[in-house]
Amino acid sequence: MSLNPPKFLIFLLTSATIAVAQGSSGERNVLKPGIGGVQAPYSSIRPSATIKVGGTADWVLIADDAVWVAITKPYGVLRIDPATNKIVATVKVSGEACSGLASGFGSIWVPVCGKKPALVRIDATKNTITASLPIAPTGPEGGITTSGDSVWMAADKNDTLTRIDPSTNNVRQKISIPHGSYNPIFSDGIVWITGIESNVLTSVDAATGKVLESVAVGPKPRFLTSGGGSIWTLNQGDGTVSRVDEKSRKVTATIQVGIPGAGGDIGYGAESVWPTVFGVPLTRIDATANKVVRQWVGKGGDSLRYGFGSIWITDYKKGLLSRIAIEELLMQ
Repeated sequence: MSLNPPKFLIFLLTSATIAVAQGSSGERNVLKPGIGGVQAPYSSIRPSATIKVGGTADWVLIADDAVWVAITKPYGVLRIDPATNKIVATVKVSGEACSGLASGFGSIWVPVCGKKPALVRIDATKNTITASLPIAPTGPEGGITTSGDSVWMAADKNDTLTRIDPSTNNVRQKISIPHGSYNPIFSDGIVWITGIESNVLTSVDAATGKVLESVAVGPKPRFLTSGGGSIWTLNQGDGTVSRVDEKSRKVTATIQVGIPGAGGDIGYGAESVWPTVFGVPLTRIDATANKVVRQWVGKGGDSLRYGFGSIWITDYKKGLLSRIAIEELLMQ
């Protein structure tokens, strides 16, 4: 996902090298070399739909019957009908939806930053806010997830994973996690959370809240996804992707992707892993071979999800959400 303020890009493309200058405070220029020999222009992809959603377009969520995307100008979350690719509802929130979106318990859960940070709960049928909980996300670029009975979010500066009971909207449990852990996902009974400041992926038993173990992955892991029996972390420190087996909780592959730097996202679908960052909006990793097989370079990208037979990907700076049929990508 994008940083706030967003990064400003200077972009030079040769057959194998992309240079990206990122303007977030204190950051130096970060070279994104990508992977030579598998690159193609991002403009060569033909989306089946491109939707103007807001001043910016950030987090994407796939729900059972809809696609949701967070926007600014105005601050809000949009619901899109995948049958028509049309916006069918706009839910305004009090600040920027800054730390992911999650679906569960008949609701969409939206961490909001700003003057009054909160966790906003939206009725997924009525498209209206049902609660604004005084449980603030740790900060931007974090995440939120749901398990069978709880909502999970890093919600303070004290390295705490907060477990929320959706039947009462109250905090049920607070769990101590490694320093700088902000981004959780739930998969097969476990909540996994990346520690960007400790370079680990931590597993937490979703039934008891017990921390099981932390495994070292690549440097500065932040965004992550699950699929193919594994958890995949996008490592901002060196632009690699780490693959961790869900059963053994061991790293089974470190994949060179060549996309270091802040921001971005990663998703799973069609036996592939799909990272996105500014300058290299889309990469396809073959999950059966642990290898980059195609990489699209150019302007766009920043957040994505797979669902309804498509990759849904934002162009953060232009406020666009594009739908790309998976067949379009697998044939390239």
